[in-house]
Amino acid sequence: MAVVLVVAMALPFLLPPRYSLFPQWLMPALLGALLVTLIIADPGRIDRRSELIRACSIALVVVLCLGAAFFTGRLVVELVHGSSVTNSAALLLRVGGVAWVYLIIAFAFVYWEFDGGGPEARAVADPEFPDMAFPEQLNPSVAPPGWRPQFFDYLYVGFTNATAFSPTDVMPLARWAKLTMAMQASASLIILGLVIARAVNILK
Repeated sequence: MAVVLVVAMALPFLLPPRYSLFPQWLMPALLGALLVTLIIADPGRIDRRSELIRACSIALVVVLCLGAAFFTGRLVVELVHGSSVTNSAALLLRVGGVAWVYLIIAFAFVYWEFDGGGPEARAVADPEFPDMAFPEQLNPSVAPPGWRPQFFDYLYVGFTNATAFSPTDVMPLARWAKLTMAMQASASLIILGLVIARAVNILK
């Protein structure tokens, strides 16, 4: 999880400065501070019940989602109205790729933090009614006893939802999960559709 968050901290520096509402270093610095706080508060798997840990985790998710929303919105505006980014296929693909990867990471953290009440709650016991159903939960014979989803599993959900534009093997059961996956799929479709269409048009 920490490695993925470090990647998210580095991604904004690959974007033009205008893709940030604040100084380019501010969002990575906030994410870094929250990560350090979480590691100090719980140096293990970040699965211990604590109001501080929960608050920092939610703050981290909020910062990631705000970044993803702004990157996506800015990219769409520039694609519609035109800019130096949308006049260069190489630059457009780079910016679009960064925004898309950041979107996947942001939603992976959303799923990780809210499924079943969060990692702290999931570490204590499986929820009676899961928000998201993994194949290993629906068919225990394909997984070791006591299997629980880890962060990588949610990163995989974020990736497959962003590429298929719909759930694949993990089914959203709770309404918040369905809405969240729909939002991610829509944002991913907008990014990939507009970026690829514009890049192809430039290369003709």
